[in-house]
Amino acid sequence: MSEKISIIGKSVPVLDKGFVELQDVMGDDLAIVNAARVSFLGESKGPERDKKLLFYLLRHRHTSPFEQVEFKFRVRAPLVVWWQWVRHRTWHMNAQSGRYTPFEENDFYYPPEWRKQASDNKQASDGVVDEMAADELTRLLDEHYTQGFKLYKKALDAGVAKELARLFLPGFSVYYTWVVKADAHNLMHFLSLRMASDAQWEIRQYARVIFEEFFKPVLPWTAEAFEQHRLSHLDISED
Repeated sequence: MSEKISIIGKSVPVLDKGFVELQDVMGDDLAIVNAARVSFLGESKGPERDKKLLFYLLRHRHTSPFEQVEFKFRVRAPLVVWWQWVRHRTWHMNAQSGRYTPFEENDFYYPPEWRKQASDNKQASDGVVDEMAADELTRLLDEHYTQGFKLYKKALDAGVAKELARLFLPGFSVYYTWVVKADAHNLMHFLSLRMASDAQWEIRQYARVIFEEFFKPVLPWTAEAFEQHRLSHLDISED
């Protein structure tokens, strides 16, 4: 319990300007065990038997007890990440609105390297372009951001509504801040997909932070069972 309380409010940087911040948690490993035992009006039977039951639940995909634990995060990520995150429709989300909040000049994502298109997968990347080409691409991207933001500011200064002025901004690269919430069962489903090696590199960075920095400390038994019975069957290597 003390570990869970100590990390509420913790913020971990991701990518060049993003972060994941744990805002709140409801429940722990014991809450999952007790939710399962309520079928028999049972309670904790000690750490050894409680942990054994939790592993049984996850191994045999008895999912409803894991839905009793919830995580709420505040996340700052570029739209290229959110475009994939919203496909997980079991999450509850509230997003920053460009209709109300003006964007700043540095609210754009710069990739650390330029990945090549994979030859055998239409939606994946494989390898990186050479350093000289990468430097030129970054320069061009910077020019694109600078010009787009200049036009955005010009539209605002002309009295154009923020909801229309944002049309000048480079869309997929803009950082947005969202508040998102998911139960442990659906969070594990998200992690198993978005930590996998075939997921886009950018969203993998967010998934890794959520798992390592927040999920493991709050639910150490569940994380151990998840690694043993789910992640061990996946390729989650960084390369």
